[in-house]
Amino acid sequence: MGKWQTKETLLYLLTRLVDHQSVTGSYPEIALAEYIHLQLQDLTYFKKNPDQLALHPTSDGRFFVTGLVKNSTSNKTVILISHFDVVDVEDYGQWKNLAFSPYDLTEEFYKNSDKLPLDVQNDLDHGEWLFGRGVMDMKSGLALQMSMLEKAALGEFDGNILFLTVPDEEANSIGMIEAVPILVELAKQYDLEYTACLNSEPVFTKYPGDQNMYVYSGSIGKLLPGFFCYGRETHVGEPFSGLNANYMAAEVTRELELNQDFCEIVEGEVTPPPTNLMQKDLKEEYSVQIPHVGVTLFNVLGMESSIEEMTNKLFKSVEKAAKRIEEHYIERAKAFSKLQSFKPEPFHVRVLSYHQLLKRAVELFGEPEIKRRQDYIMANYKDLGDRDLSTRMVFDLASLCKEDGPMIVLFYNPPFYPAVSSRKDTFIQETIKEVISYSQKQHGVTLKHQHYFPGLSDLSFVGLERTKETIKPLSDNMPLFGQSYNLPLEALEQLKVPVMNLGPKGKDAHKWTERLELTYSFGTLLDMLPFTIKQLLR
Repeated sequence: MGKWQTKETLLYLLTRLVDHQSVTGSYPEIALAEYIHLQLQDLTYFKKNPDQLALHPTSDGRFFVTGLVKNSTSNKTVILISHFDVVDVEDYGQWKNLAFSPYDLTEEFYKNSDKLPLDVQNDLDHGEWLFGRGVMDMKSGLALQMSMLEKAALGEFDGNILFLTVPDEEANSIGMIEAVPILVELAKQYDLEYTACLNSEPVFTKYPGDQNMYVYSGSIGKLLPGFFCYGRETHVGEPFSGLNANYMAAEVTRELELNQDFCEIVEGEVTPPPTNLMQKDLKEEYSVQIPHVGVTLFNVLGMESSIEEMTNKLFKSVEKAAKRIEEHYIERAKAFSKLQSFKPEPFHVRVLSYHQLLKRAVELFGEPEIKRRQDYIMANYKDLGDRDLSTRMVFDLASLCKEDGPMIVLFYNPPFYPAVSSRKDTFIQETIKEVISYSQKQHGVTLKHQHYFPGLSDLSFVGLERTKETIKPLSDNMPLFGQSYNLPLEALEQLKVPVMNLGPKGKDAHKWTERLELTYSFGTLLDMLPFTIKQLLR
C-alpha cells in the first residue's frame, strides 16, 4: 500500500512537514531537508539504491534533496520539483504560536470563526480546510510529490522520476539555482532524458473571489529594479540650496507604482503592474540636514519581454520622473521667491544605469581603486541583505561621482526570475489537454489552462528561454552579479526542460489565513498527478 498513498497518510505527512518551522534562512529549514531525506531513506527502493538519494549542501550551508527512481528499460525522466521553506509567521498575531500546528490552529479558527474574515468564514461553512503556515505554499505539494516518488519506487510508472526539493524559494532561490548543475550531472551520470519538469505549487487566484482551478504551462518572470536617488545636502533652513532624496524617490514611485504601461498581455493573460517593495532614505541618524540619499525598489513582472526592453522602459519612465523633479523645484522656488527675494537656479537630474555610473567612477579613480572599494564593501558588510548590500555598492560609487549629481541610478537586485513557458511546446500542450479532459470526466473538476503561474516559482530555473547573452543588461547593472549572486548560465542553457505545474487547492498564501482545501488536494489530485506523470512519460 505504501506510506503516503491515502488522504489520511498524506495528512499525517503534511503535519509532520509543517511541524518543522522551516522559515527561510532558519535552522529548521536545514533540519527539514534532513527529515525529508530520512523519510525517503526508509523506502525499500532507496535501501537497495542508496546512491540515488542524496542530500546536497548549498554554498551557504543549507541542503537540497534529490531522489532518483530509475527504470532500467527507459531513459525518459520527469523531474518533480518543490520547495520546503516558508515565510515567517509574524502576521498571525494572537495565533502565532499555533501557526505550525495545523490541527490545533484549525480547531481554534472554527471556535473563533466570528473573528475571521467573511470569505474565510464562508469556507469554514462549505468545505474541508486545514490552516497553518506552509499547508498551501507548498508543503502539501511537497507531500504529494513524495507520494509520487513512492509510487515510482513501487513500479507504477514506465519511466524514471527524479525528485528535487529545495530551500530558499521564498527569498533568492539559492537551492534551485545551485541544483541546476546537479540536474545536468545526473542526466549524464544515469543517461536520463528529461521530458518535463512538473511542479506542484498551489493554484493561485487571479483576483478576489476567483473560484477557478488552474493548470499552468509556465511561470512568470521577475525583475527587482532599484532607483538610487542622490540629491544635494543642505540645512533645512535653506531647502532650495539642496535637493531632498525622499522627494526624488517619491516622484519615481509616483511614476512607477501600479503603472499599467508595464502590464504585459500574452493570449489574454496579464501581468500585474509594478509595485513598490522598499523605499527609504539612507540617513543613519536624525539631524537638520535634509536626507540627500535615498533608494526605492520595485517588483516588476514579465512574460515575454526581454530584459533589455524592460530596462529601456524603466529608464524612460524614470527620465519622466527626473523631469518632474526639475519642474517642481523651479515652480516651488519661483513661488517662494515672491515671499523672499532670490533667484532660483535651474538644475538637471541625470538618469544613469549602474553600468554607466561604474564606468564613470573608473574614469575618475581607476579600475584598481574601484575594485578595492567594492571588495572592501563585500568583505565588511556581510550582515546586510542582498538588497541593502546592492544599495551600499551604488552609494559608494555615487558618492565618488557626486559632482555629476543630482542623479537617479537604475540598478538591479537579486533575486531575478526568468519567465519560462511551454505554451509553444506541442508535447506539454497536448498533455495539458489530456489532463483537463481526464479531470472533467473522472472527477467533474473543470481545470483552466494558464500559460504562466503568477506566484513566481523555481520553474524559472530549468532552462533559459533565450540565450545567455540576453541576461547582459541584468548582469551589467546588478552590483552583486558575479560577487555574491550568480546564475549557472552554462548549465541553464544545457537544461531547457519543458515545464508544467499542477498543484493543490488553497487560499491566502503568505497570509495568516493560509489554508488548504483537503477534498481536492489529497483526494482528486492524488489520482490526477499519477495520470499526469504517465502522460509526461509516454
